[in-house]
Amino acid sequence: MDLEDALDRLKKSGNYRSIPVAGAYDGVDFSTNDYLGIAADRSLQLEFMNSVDRRMSPLTSSASRLLASRQDEYAHLESKLSELYRGQVLLFNSGYHANTGMVSSLCDKSAMVLADRLVHASIIDGIVLSRSTFSRFRHNDYNHLETLLKRYYDHYDRFLVVAEGVYSMDGDMADIANLVALKRRYPKVMLYIDEAHSFGVLGPNGLGLVERYYRECRTAERGEVDVVVGTFGKAIGSYGAFCVTSTLVRDFAVNTARSFIFSTALPPICCAWTRWVLDRVVAMDDRRELLSRLGQSLKNILSAYQPNATVASHIQPLIVGDAVKAVELSKHLADAGFKVLPIRTPTVPPGTERLRFSLSASMSMDDIANLDNALKRIAL
Repeated sequence: MDLEDALDRLKKSGNYRSIPVAGAYDGVDFSTNDYLGIAADRSLQLEFMNSVDRRMSPLTSSASRLLASRQDEYAHLESKLSELYRGQVLLFNSGYHANTGMVSSLCDKSAMVLADRLVHASIIDGIVLSRSTFSRFRHNDYNHLETLLKRYYDHYDRFLVVAEGVYSMDGDMADIANLVALKRRYPKVMLYIDEAHSFGVLGPNGLGLVERYYRECRTAERGEVDVVVGTFGKAIGSYGAFCVTSTLVRDFAVNTARSFIFSTALPPICCAWTRWVLDRVVAMDDRRELLSRLGQSLKNILSAYQPNATVASHIQPLIVGDAVKAVELSKHLADAGFKVLPIRTPTVPPGTERLRFSLSASMSMDDIANLDNALKRIAL
């Protein structure tokens, strides 16, 4: 491969990327994953740092989790999450580490992975690392998923069915009850749900869609979803990730998940901050309510440009279908005071290039109204 030619092709197709320069995008940030506005809330950071004990937590673990001398902050955070989810919890360094580590650990050549077509790249990379056979079912099409299960069921010892709570580029959601119903019909299935974009935002106390299913479905039983993944770098305003699972699966991951075994563990101060914030996040229903109202208002605006807009979510796309046009629209909005970055191939399939609007509780209804006016001036 000629690297210079490859970069030139990316530039001509509108798919060339570069790291943003600090200060290049002033104004309202519609590309952040700070859904609850915690990262933007300096008062929370100051309150956390007010305590000498918290402030003096180590800035590095200096070793992998299996070798680190200091384990208190990890154990306290895992215990807190375990209490909330009533399951066993294992920390990872990021959502990417969690997905590549867990998926590759749970699957081998005797297993088959069936993943929603729109799952995150980290899940796909985990599947590739596992060297398992895999197939992708049409997005949120559980009839297609069942067709694949019927076709391959007698050929593999185990199936890992993978979906996301909220999909990061479209903002729509998986039907957890439907997926669990499929699992009940096919006992070889393990169910894996990535709640990166729903943790903190949706469900009781912000604990996600799987927890909503457990609490609202009368026939639900804890553990029917075998692995739930959540991340701290979005709604929680921190860094890292976790998996909720059974004791058996947790022990197996500790011994086989390479991204866990061979990575320097999270900084202890990061875990201390996450646990401190988590105590407050579970009670932030006012921020979740504001986020819901912002989402409905944004949907009303974007519906003028795409009548088939899906859901009034905290993530909503404006599909333009062309990378060059997406870049141009992003620049026009930046000039108007809005950071809305273009999403292009390979992040999304060709022909679905878009602007991705991501909402935060740090925004106001006036911000949405001003965005509406800017879109009208651009005359899409």
